[in-house]
Amino acid sequence: MGRTERLELRLDEDLLQRIDEWAERTGQASSRSDAVLVDLGLNTVTGKSIHLTAGDKLNFMLLRDLVKHLKVPTETNVDFVADAIYGGHYWAPTWDMQGLFHNYADRPADVALVVDVLDTWDFIEARLEKLSAEELEKVKTANYGYLPQFAGFDGNNEGELMGIARFLVEKMSRFSRFKGRDFNSHSPTAARYRRMAAAFAPIRASLGMGRTLSVEQIIEVLNAER
Repeated sequence: MGRTERLELRLDEDLLQRIDEWAERTGQASSRSDAVLVDLGLNTVTGKSIHLTAGDKLNFMLLRDLVKHLKVPTETNVDFVADAIYGGHYWAPTWDMQGLFHNYADRPADVALVVDVLDTWDFIEARLEKLSAEELEKVKTANYGYLPQFAGFDGNNEGELMGIARFLVEKMSRFSRFKGRDFNSHSPTAARYRRMAAAFAPIRASLGMGRTLSVEQIIEVLNAER
């Protein structure tokens, strides 16, 4: 049996009351610590229900009244949410609005990778636009006869990375060179692009102050993906 460790938590009165009420109502916990694990640990982590304080409820109702009075267009069915609050159906919004109530979050490592990849390709494509015909042919020869271009990430196996890239470009207006692209490469690219970004990192540090990517450096970065 693995080693156990005692943990202490400080909970405010409202939270303690909710835990006690939940334990009494469901009979699924013999102690407050059991209730914390079951109610907060399972329901909150899995996103099966929402928890609102008295202030949250009041604020929402005031906002709903304003929205309805001012006839503000909204994608949220405020009357449905109000009915869920009045009836204590806190599970209902998570069922009806799954796009809002979920527990997914982009991993920082994935965001960092996508930013590095977009940055690498942004420099490459910008430089390609200024190369001479002879230099372009040299790059094409080193790249199986094609000019290189950012292809995106695989929608089936790298959907998280593709979503991050699309959000950065389309919603945040970063790396505008790629705006309007599909971002779906239809085949895995993350591993190759990671190697390219790693090869580009020391080169990038040397750019600026009139220094630009050379044809040889572009080919070096392209070769890193293989």
